[in-house]
Amino acid sequence: MTFQRGKFITFEGIDGAGKSTHIQFVSDCLRARGIDLVSSREPGGTPLGEKLRELVLHEPMHLETEALLMFASRREHVAQVIAPALARGAWVISDRFTDASFAYQGGGRGLDRAKLEALEQWVHPDLQPDLTFLFDVPLEVARARLDATRDLDKFEQEQADFFNATRNEYLRRAAQFPQRFRVIDSSRSIPEIREQLQAIVESLSA
Repeated sequence: MTFQRGKFITFEGIDGAGKSTHIQFVSDCLRARGIDLVSSREPGGTPLGEKLRELVLHEPMHLETEALLMFASRREHVAQVIAPALARGAWVISDRFTDASFAYQGGGRGLDRAKLEALEQWVHPDLQPDLTFLFDVPLEVARARLDATRDLDKFEQEQADFFNATRNEYLRRAAQFPQRFRVIDSSRSIPEIREQLQAIVESLSA
């Protein structure tokens, strides 16, 4: 028996952009259309990845160590979750993927983009998302949302310059790969955003 490869959808955006609010909505839309769906996240997605997540989000470390741990977690995620699911015909939704490394470690932290590109080619040379939702929002809106929610990890505690650089790198990536990115104005109301998301999902799963 052969399966048609499933589709790989990623959700990106700076902390506080609101992407997490909409992941469940998109997942419900896809499942309602009869799609076998796997939902995951990065860093994390596997037992080892979740342990690495705790280190990356809460422990101080060298910038390059941080990037290497992110890609180590990602390699396990691809091998254990993403690739097998796609191969059997399931769709995969991931809360963040490699665009986040370019945005946070590259844009925010200033790591040489060539190093990230080399890691990307090593870890998943033949895999890219079919669709990436980039939830974009002005920094002041994102900060207000974060301040009202929960205890912040080390990334969420960063200063404005970090988040502006992270956001700018996300937008640069979206301009570089317009065929797979859909930039969502996340400053709008939830019903407005969901209407747009539903239309995109329906066109993808038609």
